[in-house]
Amino acid sequence: MALSLAISPCPNDTFVFDALVHGRVPGAPPVEVTYADVDVTNTAAERGAFDLVKVSYAALPWLLDDYHLLPCGGALGRGCGPLVLTRGDRTDLSGATVAVPGERTTAYLLFRLWAADQAPARIEVVPFHEIMPGVAAGRYDAGLVIHEARFTYPRHGLTALVDLGEWWEGDTGLPIPLGAILARRGAVDPAVAAAWIRESVRQAWADPAASREYVLTHAQEMEPDVVDRHIGLYVNEFTADLGEAGFAAVEALLGRAADAGLVPQTSSSRATAWTS
Repeated sequence: MALSLAISPCPNDTFVFDALVHGRVPGAPPVEVTYADVDVTNTAAERGAFDLVKVSYAALPWLLDDYHLLPCGGALGRGCGPLVLTRGDRTDLSGATVAVPGERTTAYLLFRLWAADQAPARIEVVPFHEIMPGVAAGRYDAGLVIHEARFTYPRHGLTALVDLGEWWEGDTGLPIPLGAILARRGAVDPAVAAAWIRESVRQAWADPAASREYVLTHAQEMEPDVVDRHIGLYVNEFTADLGEAGFAAVEALLGRAADAGLVPQTSSSRATAWTS
C-alpha cells in the first residue's frame, strides 16, 4: 500500500523528500504526496490524515498521543528564525495589527513568547504569500514571516523589527526548532520511516541536481538563487539527526510555552520519539 505523506511545497521539503517521493529509496513503499502550508498540515495531523506529516514543532503538544516524532527530515537550525516585518520606523507592536501564518506555527509561538510585554491589538491569520504584500500596502501594521522571506522582504520596502531566531538563540544558546516530521502511530514503523528519510536526505546531498526539476516545479516562482539559499539554510545537520542540541531546543521551546500557558503541558519530546 502507498504511504501518505504531507509536506510543504517549500524547497527544503521537496529537496529532502525527492528520493523518497520518486521511488529511489530501497525498500520504501510508493508515496502519495499532499503539498500544503504547515498551518494546513497542523490541522490535518489532528485528524490523523497522513502516515508521515510535516508539522510545526509548536503543534506537538496536541499531536504526540497519536504520532511519533522522528529525529530527522525536519527544519531546525541557526540563523533561520522568523522575522517580524514592518513599514517605516515602528519600534514596538503596541496597538498594532499583526498578520501571522498560523495560530499553531512555531513562528507564532516564538512571537508570543517574545511579545509578552508588548501584545499587539489584533492578530490575523493570513496565507503566507499574502503577508508581505499586505504589510507593504498598509493592511497590517506588521507581519510575521518565515522561510524565503528572509531573503526577499527588502523588495517590498519592509524592515525587520526583530529576528526571532537571533532573539531565541541569544536567550537560550539553542537552535530554532521550526518544522517536525511525524509518523502516525500504528500506520508506519517510526524507526523504518526514519531510515527511509535519512536515505532520502543522503541522496539529496550526494546529487543535488537530481532533485532540481522537482524542487523548482514546486518553488512558487522563487528565483533559483533564492531556492539555493533556502535549501542551504534549512537543510543542515539537524535534518539528518536532531541530536542532543535538537532535542534540547524542542524541549526548551515547549517547556517555556507551557510555563507561559501558551500550549498544554506535554511529556518530553525525547520520550515520545521513536528512539524511546
